[in-house]
Amino acid sequence: MLRILRLLTLDSQLKTRKDTLIMTNDPSVKIYCMTHINFTPPKDRLYIPLCVGKAFRPEIEFSGDDTGDNISHLNPYYAELSGIYWVWKNVHDADYVGICHYRRYLIDDKENLLNKNQILKLLENNDVITTMLLELRSDYYTGFGCNHNIKDLDAATCVIKEMYPDYFKTYNDAIRSNRTYFGNMLICRKSLFDDYCKWLFSILFEVQKRVNADLYDNYQKRIFGFISEILLYVYLKHNNLKVACCKVGLIGEKKETALMKQQLCEYFKACDYEKAHSYFNECLKKRPDVLMEASDVFGELKLCMQIISTCEFEAAAGHPVILTRTNDFTQLLELFRTVNKIAERKLSGKATTEDLQFLSDNNVSREMLDIALLLAKSADTISSICYE
Repeated sequence: MLRILRLLTLDSQLKTRKDTLIMTNDPSVKIYCMTHINFTPPKDRLYIPLCVGKAFRPEIEFSGDDTGDNISHLNPYYAELSGIYWVWKNVHDADYVGICHYRRYLIDDKENLLNKNQILKLLENNDVITTMLLELRSDYYTGFGCNHNIKDLDAATCVIKEMYPDYFKTYNDAIRSNRTYFGNMLICRKSLFDDYCKWLFSILFEVQKRVNADLYDNYQKRIFGFISEILLYVYLKHNNLKVACCKVGLIGEKKETALMKQQLCEYFKACDYEKAHSYFNECLKKRPDVLMEASDVFGELKLCMQIISTCEFEAAAGHPVILTRTNDFTQLLELFRTVNKIAERKLSGKATTEDLQFLSDNNVSREMLDIALLLAKSADTISSICYE
């Protein structure tokens, strides 16, 4: 009987060891989808919706960043960082954690969301998974100054020099270069995530003491979220961490983008390109990010700018504007897409007789084609023409 009991005890111990091995070989991975709206989450349960600024959005159906140790009340200033802070302080049952957005995800080469096996495979030989490096048109410092108050970035510079002098050279090189990661999207082991967050928030909380974000509009108030994107690049670079860069998949449009298109559609129907221009300018003042690729996913707002510009140049030349020939929103977008493709072919000397026939059949004006040609030469030309 004693021998049987010993065998049973040994068998129980072996099972316990086996279970422990299984748990060790099957690490827990949780990817948090930061959101401020209700949305349809990915089917893969790896992806967990987290409402940021839940303190202000009790109507959102998902659990939020307002429990435990949290800064949910600071969400207007920190954007998705209030959710990142919550994950840092309150998630203790995951070996690996990740951050994505309700409409932006890290994807594989086949444009599928990363699954658990892919993530673990990538992290076998890398410390962090994040976005492809973004190449800016200018150095980061100049670009920041064009879109935000440069004094805020200067404050961050002072804080880093004081608190983390060993990071300063890496940081200074980073803001003078034109490369960065974006969106605060990353996946890594939880211990590394915690170390990064400890460093990041110690800097941002000190910067917060030195700037008055309450003077800004709702967009510019998110200043600490804007600053943080370059800090991820600095942290990874300074610590010589191995990074796996993945493409970012965009699902749907921002709410602001959809609302803009809806209003512009109404102005086009009324053939009122002047009001459309004024409305567009007002939107850009409040949300200069609406023209970024991550916002204007299908490039339709840029096409709307082109439509407005074409109308203005046609009117200045004393010609009927395009909206008197067609004012259907969908047809207008398709027409301008096609004309832009023809313009690209004309520049490369590959225009066909069918292209020329299309321009004739659709009464494409000289002004419309000239703008398309300018746009084909430089993606920024249309902005410089009418929206400086």
